[in-house]
Amino acid sequence: MDLREYGRVLIRRGWIVIVVAMVGALGALLFSRIQTPIYRSTITLLVSASRPSDYGQGLAIKNSLRQYGKQLQTKTIAQQVIDQLQLDIPPEKFLGGVEVSANEADTTLDIAVKDANIDKVQSMAQTLAEDFVILHQQDNLQVDQNDRLLVTILDNAAPPEKFAPKTTINVIAGGILGALAGVIAIFVIEYVQSGYIRKPEDVERVLKLNVLGTIPTINTKDATPKQQPTLKRETSNVTPTPS
Repeated sequence: MDLREYGRVLIRRGWIVIVVAMVGALGALLFSRIQTPIYRSTITLLVSASRPSDYGQGLAIKNSLRQYGKQLQTKTIAQQVIDQLQLDIPPEKFLGGVEVSANEADTTLDIAVKDANIDKVQSMAQTLAEDFVILHQQDNLQVDQNDRLLVTILDNAAPPEKFAPKTTINVIAGGILGALAGVIAIFVIEYVQSGYIRKPEDVERVLKLNVLGTIPTINTKDATPKQQPTLKRETSNVTPTPS
């Protein structure tokens, strides 16, 4: 089929695409509604040098950012946060909702904590950052004051925001995937029915012969001969007058 034929097929069976797209969007909506909402709170740590003009300390900060990120995701500090907030979850589950990203350009650590408990997730992020700062300060006691790297909290943890499910995005994605599935279904149907002879072009394709003419379809109602009206001769009822 050429592009025009493909276009005619899509127009003729376009309702399939619409129906399947609506089903996909509705399914994504229902899936999003039954999911447990997940909330996220973020907080940022700043890593700075005790001697800002020291080039060596600047390099040390960049090398230490990844190390600090790993320390923030250890079971030890996770258990410490769990004990402080009296959370009823194992350290593995707590760490499953923790993400840490290091930014070498501004020497910061972005901490994001995700959890289904909207009342606790902000405290989880704040406590995790505070405990790490305290832990780092304790480590600094063993380092010369001029060589210390300082870790401070730029701002308190942000209020929780809904992270998942993203209902709008899911519905749009479901509709798009449904539409694509509908298009595929249309061409599968066309492929299956390609062996059917429905048009003169199909006869030429199968028999390799040119169609010289076609017999039109006759409506059986039109083909029924109409009953001819009968003519009745009227007789005169006039009585002749005697002469």
